[in-house]
Amino acid sequence: MSRLVGITRCYTLKVISMAKQNNKDFLVALMNNKYDFKIAKEQNWYRIPCSTKMVPKSVANKTLKYIAFYHTKIFNKDAFSIRWYSDVKKISIVKRKMLLPEIQNDPKAEDEYYKIEFNSLNELSTPIISNRPRRLLFIPTTFWHFKNSSNINDLFYESPLEEELWEALKIAKIEAERQYLINTDVKLFYLDFAIFCKERNINIECDGDRFHLSELNVKRDKNRNNILSSLGWSILRFTTEDIRRDLNTTIGYVKETINRYGGIEIISDKTYRYFEEDQNQINLFDY
Repeated sequence: MSRLVGITRCYTLKVISMAKQNNKDFLVALMNNKYDFKIAKEQNWYRIPCSTKMVPKSVANKTLKYIAFYHTKIFNKDAFSIRWYSDVKKISIVKRKMLLPEIQNDPKAEDEYYKIEFNSLNELSTPIISNRPRRLLFIPTTFWHFKNSSNINDLFYESPLEEELWEALKIAKIEAERQYLINTDVKLFYLDFAIFCKERNINIECDGDRFHLSELNVKRDKNRNNILSSLGWSILRFTTEDIRRDLNTTIGYVKETINRYGGIEIISDKTYRYFEEDQNQINLFDY
């Protein structure tokens, strides 16, 4: 077993163990206006429309234990970071006119919202940042992930397979965005990993065997690939075997693809970086 595989396997087992203990009962929620943040700090509650299709499961079934907030660009120096969090006391369904009685002649007065009540907000000594400005709605995660993250991409916990590839990408110093949202005319897509290059961006997908190999999902994945390709994305799909048994080759393919498309973007100065070629690596584009 190579050092890369050994490190990622140990990390993944630890994450799985911690995730099982904690479950996804921690929610990072979008905070996109100062009025709502004032309410959160002074009145200690946050609202989510019941009508949205994006209501997190832990909110709908009232198992949420913790909440934190991701600030958008309107917060200036605090933009694109997570600084404030608290433990949840109660979740209830309340009409908008009860939440915001100060709004007169509100056309949404009868709309229902999940009201998430929590204790006083705590401020992180070191915020969790997003290197690439991006808009997020919700990140369901675990308390362990929250406490062990310095970057927003460390917060996501979608599957053990993705965790293993994510750790390998970090070791290889390949900057990627996890669960990156693409809004098309057809539908919304969340990319497992998005890598931004000079000439063409890359989408990496982890295809767990049981889910992606069914006939229905194969057709769905092909359709998704076609749509993303038409938008200028290059797609790499890796199976469980690619990641679990041949991780070094998999990372080699990613590096080679990055180099093919002009190098990976360094966000801080908008330059591009190439990776040294592995002389033992089979060329992905030779066949």
